Amino acid sequence: MALEKNNLRVWALRLGLSDEALRTARSRGRLSPVIAGALAEDLQLDPAQWIIIAALETERESACKTRMVQRFRKSWPCLREPRDSSRA
Repeated sequence: MALEKNNLRVWALRLGLSDEALRTARSRGRLSPVIAGALAEDLQLDPAQWIIIAALETERESACKTRMVQRFRKSWPCLREPRDSSRA
């Protein structure tokens, strides 16, 4: 969503981050919870929701993570499904 509105350089300047921090996040496919919250706030979304989503996405696969993803996914369909660790 953020990249549809502005490019990485604009977001980095706006959030007081290096361009590299956002490039690394994009290549890894995840944001730190605080960056996710700041972006959400600028996009007029609920920062708490996006902080939780980012925190869950950075966690290792576990039964607890799966449980929390399933719980929050009911309210927030944008949350990715947990990976099936038995297929790894």
